[in-house]
Amino acid sequence: MSQSNDNGNLMESINRVISEPYYLLHFLAFFSYIPIRCSASNIFSPLRSSHLLYREIQAVLAFFVLSAVKVVKVETWEAFISDTLFFAKIFLVAIALEMDYHVALWYALVFSVMYIIAQQPAFEGLGTANQLTPLQLETLLSEGNKSKIWLVEFRSLSTSGCINSSSFFPELSITYSNKYLSFGIVDLGLFPNAAEKFGIALGSLRQLPIYIMFYDGAELTRLPDVDFETKVFDSPISKKLLCWHFELDKLLLDYVKAK
Repeated sequence: MSQSNDNGNLMESINRVISEPYYLLHFLAFFSYIPIRCSASNIFSPLRSSHLLYREIQAVLAFFVLSAVKVVKVETWEAFISDTLFFAKIFLVAIALEMDYHVALWYALVFSVMYIIAQQPAFEGLGTANQLTPLQLETLLSEGNKSKIWLVEFRSLSTSGCINSSSFFPELSITYSNKYLSFGIVDLGLFPNAAEKFGIALGSLRQLPIYIMFYDGAELTRLPDVDFETKVFDSPISKKLLCWHFELDKLLLDYVKAK
């Protein structure tokens, strides 16, 4: 059974790499180094080839060290993939510069175009969270169950911060949602004009995601705070921070005790 699941996950990963332009373009860009390197070996002197090989080994070792650090520090695969691909692009351009600055400029141009035309896909699942439009959220808050608490994530999947944290909310919703606490997601990238209704200034999308807890149709608390634009928010968004700020463990215990 486990072997069948592993094979299924492998095929799913391969299919995603092929179907997602973001992953496919990165794969083709990194793969293109192989024929370029083989062609260079026929031109370079043995001394220069050995020097380039030494630099390549250094780059690979440094990449694996940084990747190992990131896999321990980051909470989501989306953040890990984003960081490791960034490191890989930096090292590839550096190695290409050792080979020939024209090759380095070509890779820099390719990666710049990829940044413009292809976006990293976000986590696809919703958990038990509800995908809401601003109008649906307003209706739920004004006409819905007044005793229900709503924890809502306002995000825009055009920003790297929202993509990297896109799995937090679905995973939390699976653990903590109950008949007294519901989770909702509003994509402000699709409804930017609705941001002001919820006290969110979209002068810069970098402030997203923003999490707001509502009770009895009114806002209880939010993360980051309203004055986020006037101060530096040092703590990065994490599941642990969300649980602590919104007291999700306490709300779950209260629900269990009330049953």
